[in-house]
Amino acid sequence: MYTTSPIPPSPADIPYTPLARPKNPSLISTTGSAINNITMASIFHHSHRARAAWLTCLAAAFRTAVACAIVGCTTLYGPASFRSLVGFPAFSYVTVILVVTDATLGDTLRGCWLGLYATAQSLGPAMLSMCLIGPSRFSRSVTALAVALGAFVVALPESTHLVSKRIALGQIVIVYVIGFINGDQTDAVMHPVRVAASTGVGLLACVLALLLPFPRLAFKEVKHNCQLFGENASERLKNLVKAFCAEDRSSALEAISQAKTLASTGTKLLQNVKRFQESMQWERPPLKCLKPCSLMMNPGDKMQDLEVPLRGLELALKNTPSFPVKILNGELKDGLFSMENNMNLGTYGGIQLNDSLTVPESVEEDKRFLQTVPNDIPPTHQDLASFFFLFCMKLLHMKKLASKVVPDTMVQKNSTNKDGIWIHIIPNMKVSNQRLLYAFKCSLSLGLAVFFGLIYSKENGFWAGLPVAISLSAGREPTFRVANLKAQGTVLGTVYGILVWFLFEKLLPLRLVSLVPWFVFTSFLQRSRMYGQAGAISAVIGAILVLGRIDFGPPSEFAIARIAETFIGLSCSIVVDLLMQPTRASTLTKIHLSRSLDTLSECIGSLSTATGQISKAHLEENRKKLKMNINELGKFIGEAELEPNFWFTPFPSGSYGKLIKSLSKMVDLVDFSAHALGSLQQYYSDHHDKETVIKMDGDIELFKKVVCSSIRCFQEVSLIKSLAVLEKEFEKSEMSHDVEMGKYSHNANNLNQLDEDEIDTILSCYMQRSREVIEKIKSPVVIDDHEGGDYDQEIMIKSQMVILSLSALGFCMSSFMRETKEIEVEIKEVVQWENPSSRVNLHDISCMIHALKK
Repeated sequence: MYTTSPIPPSPADIPYTPLARPKNPSLISTTGSAINNITMASIFHHSHRARAAWLTCLAAAFRTAVACAIVGCTTLYGPASFRSLVGFPAFSYVTVILVVTDATLGDTLRGCWLGLYATAQSLGPAMLSMCLIGPSRFSRSVTALAVALGAFVVALPESTHLVSKRIALGQIVIVYVIGFINGDQTDAVMHPVRVAASTGVGLLACVLALLLPFPRLAFKEVKHNCQLFGENASERLKNLVKAFCAEDRSSALEAISQAKTLASTGTKLLQNVKRFQESMQWERPPLKCLKPCSLMMNPGDKMQDLEVPLRGLELALKNTPSFPVKILNGELKDGLFSMENNMNLGTYGGIQLNDSLTVPESVEEDKRFLQTVPNDIPPTHQDLASFFFLFCMKLLHMKKLASKVVPDTMVQKNSTNKDGIWIHIIPNMKVSNQRLLYAFKCSLSLGLAVFFGLIYSKENGFWAGLPVAISLSAGREPTFRVANLKAQGTVLGTVYGILVWFLFEKLLPLRLVSLVPWFVFTSFLQRSRMYGQAGAISAVIGAILVLGRIDFGPPSEFAIARIAETFIGLSCSIVVDLLMQPTRASTLTKIHLSRSLDTLSECIGSLSTATGQISKAHLEENRKKLKMNINELGKFIGEAELEPNFWFTPFPSGSYGKLIKSLSKMVDLVDFSAHALGSLQQYYSDHHDKETVIKMDGDIELFKKVVCSSIRCFQEVSLIKSLAVLEKEFEKSEMSHDVEMGKYSHNANNLNQLDEDEIDTILSCYMQRSREVIEKIKSPVVIDDHEGGDYDQEIMIKSQMVILSLSALGFCMSSFMRETKEIEVEIKEVVQWENPSSRVNLHDISCMIHALKK
């Protein structure tokens, strides 16, 4: 996923030599044709992607426009009694934007349930408190305190959905602040009822908008994206096989380049499936008699199973030393093309999943492919990449074969998981210290925003708290950047609303119609890096609140007041964030990098040929933990890149970007190593020559010791705050002479200087043990020849599978060690960036750290 392949030079980089004659004119013709093919394919791909983006944004804008039109018509032209009941149409628009933005019918139905839960959670206690205290007794301080307490109760449960929290917080602001503004004229019972009715109108408008003119179903979105992913994976596999079978390097690079373009598209399709698959549960009736089809059972996980072997094929091609591949012959080429055609990944689109080959036919195809594999370990470790490619082809075929068989346990698990849709409605009330801090930060931000907003303007004070309420985040976020985007979005939307109001002041229908192009524009903004969701939603709300209401005074005055109140609310949010989470994202990035390296060391240490459920469970647990830590590290890197530097050292985003790529590649290598070891464990359990197995285990343990000790050293070095401070502490201690004499230089966690000679030695020993294993497997063929050809074929297929597994494990070991060297370079860059005036030597730093621990 994160690997890069060599890129051929562009024509502009090639010097012009008019007197030089081409040695092979046909090569120029072929290259020109290939460039034309790539250009045409690129143009078609970009035009198709642009068309899809336009259609998506237009569809989202249409649904939003329909929902806002429903709210506008009912609140402006409905019966007088209905309009008096829906007393806060502005909040109806806000509810629409929170629920219907880029939503499916399942998302909207879930949003309705979340809105009902939010209403019960916020307005019930608010109605009780207003009856007990009385609106006339509210002051600025009491109002701010009531809002803060209500926000604390809403934000505390961890399992409550973010949409529900935003709606509830917005209702709390409206109820208490408007109650304070109106004073004695506020009815303690009917006032919360009007807020609930306004919320209900927005939710009902969302449902109708998703049903008209036809429903947008998450089921269809998932099915469509699954089909596109299957076609994408099929074309990607075709290019990868074409590259492996290429007769020259230029043809191979052309196919690899096309495969990389398809890989980026496949990643987006996979993200779309995972985004919509949760919504499918809300579109299926909760009836036990209706069994879920194969598409309903975690399609994103199934497609992720295909993505890993495809990334392995790309990794193998990147490390292939030369083309054509040495082991390639006519029989192997035919076997690869046959397997690529028979896998038929284009039918991996969910419902059509079981229409391809049956399981027995697939098993026979698997055996035929293994018969074309070379029957011995490659002579040098440089050729392991070719065998790793064949191993990934076999793994991809196994994943495709496993997807056709749906165990009954998965069906039962999926049927029980349908009750999980209620987890956001009935939250888990377990509370941790982190949740208490989060709830307190939310309540303090909202309380201060309301308090200072009322001081600035009593009539418009709720506009300071409402932006803070409806933009609540689930966790940390780049505080300054998000606040900046919200402010810019609010200004853009408000100014657009004022301009449209100036043009169509007396024509309300035209004002409402003018929102449609703004919805289209903000749909593009939401998908852009410049504004994102925070800026786009603020821009939409800013325009709607100006154009979708009447009788609120001159729009210019309202716009100025709202912009000022929004600035007050965002300023309070920024100050509270700085006070409650003073640790910068760059510091947290260092901490999570250390955790990721520590988990990576544990993960590699868990790789073992030992059989047993305990070792497998331990490895699987470490793999999941590693993936989670790296995902968290990526989030903090993204936040650190966006936070302002002030007087701090600029964040080395380039070095951390390389580190996250290396760590992500390590995750894939752990997956491949686990699959290879899983195939070898069956052989080890049946094999009786324990001596060879013990020797091979010794080679693997040596590899783990070398790699893990280096990674643990990186983990410790990455945490140092200042190299100058470390050197001063070391000089104050009386250990400098001992370190110089080498007393602490042989610690198990010290840095191993990995060089090419050491890597070659480890891999040569491993490959020699691997050849001994293959010889042991083949030896019974001569001894037991009288048992017939079937036994010979079984031994041959078994040896071919072991050859692929051993070669794949050797390739992973080589890649682990080379990637460890890359991480060493990247860690050194980070430490040097943070200590520009010091000379950085990771080995010396490691020795000083361990010396100070003594």
